Amino acid sequence: MLATSIEIHGGRKLRMARLGSGRPLILLHGYPDNLQIWSELAPRLAARFEVIAFDWPGMGSSEVWAGGATPFDFARRLRTLLDDWNIERAVVIGHDMGGQPALAFAAEHPQRISHLVVMNSLVIWDEKTSWEIALLRKFGWNRVLLERLPRAVFFRAIRTFLPHEYKLGADLRSDLWASFARPEVRKFVVRMCAGYQGTLPRLKQLYPSLRTPALFLWAGRDKHFPVAHAIQLARMVPGARFEEIGRAGHWMALNLAEDVSARIFAFLGAGHGQ
Repeated sequence: MLATSIEIHGGRKLRMARLGSGRPLILLHGYPDNLQIWSELAPRLAARFEVIAFDWPGMGSSEVWAGGATPFDFARRLRTLLDDWNIERAVVIGHDMGGQPALAFAAEHPQRISHLVVMNSLVIWDEKTSWEIALLRKFGWNRVLLERLPRAVFFRAIRTFLPHEYKLGADLRSDLWASFARPEVRKFVVRMCAGYQGTLPRLKQLYPSLRTPALFLWAGRDKHFPVAHAIQLARMVPGARFEEIGRAGHWMALNLAEDVSARIFAFLGAGHGQ
């Protein structure tokens, strides 16, 4: 588990974790996650970087901020946090619903991002996904499931995100569930899903304009977002790299953190021996 602290930004509480030293590297989580999804990967990356992970405002243990809930709104919040932390330029890594804000940030603020990594995310709005994701993309079903059946949604996610033989630690499971169980978090997630659904076509139109060095690192066994998403994305982003970890599932940052960190170090030119 990552050691966390609470900061105040714009009068609102933000839970974050900071470890390591060197060039800043920002980790953006998805849903139903919080920053603890990086508990295995962040310490490895901290061997070469100053790693910062945080609960998105409105999720985890962070308080909601005013404004919308699209990837572009999340990108603006990331810019605000970088300003508050006096970080001029950073590596940005986004996973799941953290991937779209990372792409939006790279499109809108290229001078603030040195390298971009996106993993296992809904990046091609009209590409095939799992039936669970297809259902949750329908606003009415999304709202009903998240309001009335949060435990079913949460534990279905765990079963499909990790291999059966991998068992979440009790502390991590408890922290993730405690966040997702908060009604205000699920209410925000409903808004977020609607905001994403409405803006993903616009985001796709921006991919050819990206000039940030980019790695699209995908799980070969992701049950929700097949590698076709990453292949299409890499074709659209000039100079982008696509890599597949064939044996990995959606939460590969947890159970395959050593492999994931090695791929990221190689991309960033920051291998263990450098």
